[in-house]
Amino acid sequence: MKQRRSLFHRFLKGHFLFIFFPPLVLIFFSAFVGSSINGEVLSTLNLFYVVLLLFGFIIVTFVVLSWIFFLRLRKRLSGLQEIMSFSANHHSFPKPISVQSDRMDEIDQLGSSFNWMIQQLEDSRKREYEEELLRHRLIANLSHDLRTPLTILRGHIARLNKESMSLEGQNSLTEMNHTITRVGDLMDDLLSYTLLTSGKHPFEPTSTDIGRLVRASVAAWYPVFEEKEMQIDVDLPAEETFYWEADPKWMTRVLDNLFQNILRHAAEGKYVNIVVDVEKERIIVADRGPGMDNSSYERGAGIGLSTSNYMLQKMKLKADFTSNENGTKVAIGRA
Repeated sequence: MKQRRSLFHRFLKGHFLFIFFPPLVLIFFSAFVGSSINGEVLSTLNLFYVVLLLFGFIIVTFVVLSWIFFLRLRKRLSGLQEIMSFSANHHSFPKPISVQSDRMDEIDQLGSSFNWMIQQLEDSRKREYEEELLRHRLIANLSHDLRTPLTILRGHIARLNKESMSLEGQNSLTEMNHTITRVGDLMDDLLSYTLLTSGKHPFEPTSTDIGRLVRASVAAWYPVFEEKEMQIDVDLPAEETFYWEADPKWMTRVLDNLFQNILRHAAEGKYVNIVVDVEKERIIVADRGPGMDNSSYERGAGIGLSTSNYMLQKMKLKADFTSNENGTKVAIGRA
């Protein structure tokens, strides 16, 4: 928007018209034309006092008008700053600033630019929200629609298993069945992450006994690890514990994801170590698999780990990963 007036020009104009111009005219008239009182011409001394009085008037008036001008200027800038800081204090977009289009000085121009920025941010947030809804809807529909062809493929594999074929063919069918199961698990992980980030799974934090929660989770997974003939090394203090302000369901989901990743990507190590460190208030889960640099782990664990990291972040926790060719160690603690 085009600037119509300038604060600096208004400042000079006001001071010249109301301070300097009248005294200067009077001084000029007194010096070159002369003035008289009761028919007598003013003496040089009287003229000096008149000039001195005029300059004193100029200085005092200049200070007063300048103080009023800058006080009004400060008031406008303070109001502008208060509105601009609304977003930081209330975590939301501020309201547009009132701008006087007939005046349109530098401050009004700044307010107009600020209003334009607010409008752009609101439009951007609206578009982002609509795109997020569309993405969540697309992922949910895609996860649902893909289940039908996967079920059909699984049915054909079951039918082929009844037919006589070579050992190589049986191995191929087994691998196909395993791949279909893996794709189904990935779809479930993707759908869970989508529902989680869209707020479909409510977050209900409470003071949670972490020792008890980990023991219950290990007890549920213990038969699964035994079935895979894995060595289970558990250190869970029976009497000591600590508490986190966490959602028990979310925390259990995080542990389930870690245990599931061990079965999927580190089962060949035949080892799992689960520790509750009461002193440092940490949960440690370790394996002896090929490590996270293995391509299979990177390809398969991304969605599940993203879900776990999102949950931990909401609960003000974090997971530190240490991985090499000898295994992976995950330490969950306070952020």
